[in-house]
Amino acid sequence: MNRTSSFIASALFVAVSATACGGGGDSSKSEGTTTAANTTAPAATNTAAAAPAATPAAAAAPAAADTATVSGAKLADFTGDASKGEAVFIQCKTCHVTDAGVNRIGPSLHAIVGRHSGVEPGYAYSAANKNSGITWTPEKLFQYLENPQRVVPGTKMAFAGIQDPQKRADLIAWLATQK
Repeated sequence: MNRTSSFIASALFVAVSATACGGGGDSSKSEGTTTAANTTAPAATNTAAAAPAATPAAAAAPAAADTATVSGAKLADFTGDASKGEAVFIQCKTCHVTDAGVNRIGPSLHAIVGRHSGVEPGYAYSAANKNSGITWTPEKLFQYLENPQRVVPGTKMAFAGIQDPQKRADLIAWLATQK
């Protein structure tokens, strides 16, 4: 794949992921905001070029115990604020709830902190998620929420991630209260 095809495929993936769940992780943007991803994506008409874009993510998948982020940020460097995390969760509500046993497009996030990946009863997980061997520690959630497809290649979760590490820390602090 040449560089232009790779860029177009990446832009298409970001645009699709961003629209699937709350605009790509930045809840400060309104729905009318135009981003580079959604202005570039319509130009991508060759859908065959989009398929190989997932291959590099598979090669970059960290081990289940590895919590290193792409940005180098560490959860230990941030103090999560649960009240702010509840506001961050608004973008997750399209697919998730924190009610026990209630699954939607995504599984219930009730008691997610400390839970093994792919075990919420009644939810049809992808094989990638079920077989990841991940335990959702706060540190692993911090890594995952930065770029879900990097951490679990093949996940059904079409979400570009939350780039702001403070927002991730706040969200995790709030999720820890949902027991």
